Parts: sequence; C-alpha cells; structure tokens
Amino acid sequence: MSLRERVARNLRRVRQEKSMSQEELAHRAHINRNYVGMLEREEFAASVDMLDKLALALGIDPIEFLRGED
Repeated sequence: MSLRERVARNLRRVRQEKSMSQEELAHRAHINRNYVGMLEREEFAASVDMLDKLALALGIDPIEFLRGED
C-alpha cells in the first residue's frame, strides 16, 4: 500500500469515526471541501502542513494518518 493510499484511508476512517462530513472537516480545517474529497480519493497527496491542519481539526495526533492496519 502506498503512503498516499494509507493517508487517504486513515483520513476517511477517522473522519467517519468522528461522524464528521467532508464539509464539516473542511470548515474546521479552513480548507476547500473539494480538497478533502480529493485527498480521500487519492487524487492529491497532502503536505505535512495540510496533515497538521487536518489532524488539528479532527482532534488527533497527525501520526494517526500514517498508521498501518491492525
């Protein structure tokens, strides 16, 4: 699994666990809603700064985006 795919899967998983829509996450992270979808579909790779913004908006440690499957 590529790192981009891992980040995308973890982003979607955490967002859904928090019962948060893409729109709500984007609002909290001060980014475009379409960008959240593109990250989750692996169309773009998030920068370190973007992962930091998303983690803050989700209330998690950014390392969660890099975790492998149990």
